[in-house]
Amino acid sequence: MEAELAVAAKMVVLSVLVGGLLFLFSYLCELLLLRPKSIRSKLEKQGIRGPCPTFLLGNLAEQMRLQSKQQGQSIATRTDDDDDDHAASVSHQWYLKIFPHIEQWRNEYGPIFLCSSAHMQQLVITDMEVVKEISLCKSLVLGNPSVTSKVLGSLLGEGILASNGSMWDHQRKIIAPELYLDKVKGMMNLVVDSTTTMLRTWENEVQRQGELAEIRVDDHLRNLSADVISKACFHSNYHQGKEIFSKIRKLQEVLGKGLMGIEALTRWFPTTENRKIWMLEKETQSLILKVVKQRSEGSYEKDLLQMLLEGAKSSGDLNGLSHNKFIVDNCKTIFFAGHETTALVASWSLLLLALHPDWQARARAEVLEICGDKPLDADMLRQMKVLTMVIQEVLRLYPPVLFVAREVFETIKFKNITIPKGTLLQIPIPFLHQNPDLWGSDAHKFNPERFTNGIVKACKSPQAYMPFGAGSRICVGQHLAMIELKVFLSMILSKFCFSFSSAYQHSPAYNIILEPEYGIILQMRRASP
Repeated sequence: MEAELAVAAKMVVLSVLVGGLLFLFSYLCELLLLRPKSIRSKLEKQGIRGPCPTFLLGNLAEQMRLQSKQQGQSIATRTDDDDDDHAASVSHQWYLKIFPHIEQWRNEYGPIFLCSSAHMQQLVITDMEVVKEISLCKSLVLGNPSVTSKVLGSLLGEGILASNGSMWDHQRKIIAPELYLDKVKGMMNLVVDSTTTMLRTWENEVQRQGELAEIRVDDHLRNLSADVISKACFHSNYHQGKEIFSKIRKLQEVLGKGLMGIEALTRWFPTTENRKIWMLEKETQSLILKVVKQRSEGSYEKDLLQMLLEGAKSSGDLNGLSHNKFIVDNCKTIFFAGHETTALVASWSLLLLALHPDWQARARAEVLEICGDKPLDADMLRQMKVLTMVIQEVLRLYPPVLFVAREVFETIKFKNITIPKGTLLQIPIPFLHQNPDLWGSDAHKFNPERFTNGIVKACKSPQAYMPFGAGSRICVGQHLAMIELKVFLSMILSKFCFSFSSAYQHSPAYNIILEPEYGIILQMRRASP
């Protein structure tokens, strides 16, 4: 009897094991074979083509081959028609080196083509009519790609940049009002104070080096922007939050290395890099919760962190997201997105003004005329038309975020193209920002004059300009970013003249956002009174 029971037990275990294996096999077949094949078939029947994918990797191997081929090629080619050697040494068509696969496949298959990243089917779109329809679409049928939270989960978690549906809507309602223009104007004084502190450091460095100093400006601006976002949203300062910024920066660096390669598909394996990521994520969470605990033990103003704390209380257990995770994920998002992107745009702006001294002189003259000896205020910033044009042109040539990405959660139609559920839509922003058909024959050149009459008149289709994203998911922090940029640049221009340094090596790199691979080094000297 006992032997029969043992045999029966073994049979049950075996049946469960076989059943589990069959279920897993069926799931993998659906995920890796049937679903991708179905999506591709539906799109190919509508005339949309693309490179032929391989099993498991899709087009990743070919993409990496093309990128590797470009690595040895210089992007330092002439960009202007004048004789300025420095301007001629910097090409703004950096995106062709970083994303050669997009350029090749777009030329081969047209402005809308299909490619695969492992089992994920991506519809890459540079057709302006389709881009316009996607930009205007407010339906929750389009959302943030679920792969974002998997690949960048350690950095963004399920915060506003990675969530969808009711969770995304809830988070936006909490965060967006804190960053409306009226509230951002109230942050002017702290932005000015933080910038003043940085400029004193530069003045000391210029004096120490003998009236002309080589300064790596991107590092200083990153610290400055971090200080501003800490004070504005968390009522702390950079020194108190520097550990958090340091951990998030390290997370960005590690995650960015494998963002476009096979490593992005193996985030759950215990590799050396992944263990490092998990450790940094745990340490970052611990530091943020420590700040939250301090906040809960005292009385503070109703800043963004306080709003997050109250939002966590009112969110219940929405989508299974715990209160602590709700707070941690959004704090990480704000720390990362709130300071890194602004600092980099300011850095690119200084580089381009150094390369174009005529525009630097025009912007400086405007700042001095408007401000004089008076303290900087929001009304002055609104009058700075030349500086605004410069910033808009820098955002066109060097947008911090390089893709608008959406996942189709239910079948949808754009421009008579029926896009099946599960398709990833990808709009490569640089390819639109520098399209001569949209911006004219000088699309690859630095020409702020194009924005004289605003964005609407700058190109044939205003929807082609998307430095802050597009549609309902446009960046909630864009007003704060523009205020910061104008304050940073106007105060720097009023105090310093700066020029191109031979130590600078132009190599824009894709590290989740666009950043200078070797930093931005400029020669700084005090401006004449």
